[in-house]
Amino acid sequence: MRNKVTKAIFPVAGLGTRFLPATKSVPKEIMTLVDRPLIQYAIDEARAAGIKEFIFVTSRGKGALEDYFDHSPQLENELRKKGKTDLLEILKTTNMDSGAIAYMRQHKALGLGHAVWCARRLIGNEPFAVILPDDVIAAEKPCLQQMVEAYEETGGNMVAAMEVPAAKASSYGVLDIKEDMGSMVSVNGMVEKPEPGTEPSNLAVIGRYILSPHVLKNLNKIKSGAGGEIQLTDAIAQEIGTERGVYGYRFRGQRFDCGSKSGFLQATVAFGLSRDDLRDDLHAYLTDLMATEKAAQ
Repeated sequence: MRNKVTKAIFPVAGLGTRFLPATKSVPKEIMTLVDRPLIQYAIDEARAAGIKEFIFVTSRGKGALEDYFDHSPQLENELRKKGKTDLLEILKTTNMDSGAIAYMRQHKALGLGHAVWCARRLIGNEPFAVILPDDVIAAEKPCLQQMVEAYEETGGNMVAAMEVPAAKASSYGVLDIKEDMGSMVSVNGMVEKPEPGTEPSNLAVIGRYILSPHVLKNLNKIKSGAGGEIQLTDAIAQEIGTERGVYGYRFRGQRFDCGSKSGFLQATVAFGLSRDDLRDDLHAYLTDLMATEKAAQ
């Protein structure tokens, strides 16, 4: 019987320099998309997939992130006094039980592979998920839940994958496809940020992974790769050809790159329009804006 995936690593040690000056005092992961911080979308997705243990790889200056998941008795009491039960229910979703969440420090910015390696002792010899909060995915069934269901069939290692234009492939890890089975592909190789024109396919890896503990052993042996960092892609690539294998999973949903300003703005509009309480006003505003622009031309 296959081990269930119950642990997830959230690498959140980055400085968020693309969002300065905001990130001078606010960790990027708690910047709000509509009315929830980015990290809450990642946590909700993990919970839906059956994750029970949440491991955050952080760095100095991330105290606000830790506080966000703590209980806030004063705020809860105020809401209770005022009879704001709907807000109390929303607040409950941000609370984490004692022992469910752990924080590890990544003291040097040595890349995603190094961040995952920092959590190795808490993972032990179990399969685990990795979720990058910058990648927000709007989907009817949460992306990681889709992957966990697929993983129950395949085991091994699985990365979320999506088609990208060839011109953008050099910004991603790209899969060299061995066999295309529709929503699932088996993988011959993985290339991190290929030189333009050399990409083996247009199927790019995005920020969701289900990994064998062997990947952590591979990370132990890896020296720095692309960009002088320890690349998670390199450690996963070493699993290709083993009995575990590596699979790419074409998830159903729309991915927003909230690590970029334009992606964050696009996500804000998309998530705003998906909300019953905001849709009408936002749609009317956008329609007026477009009409005004056309008139000005």
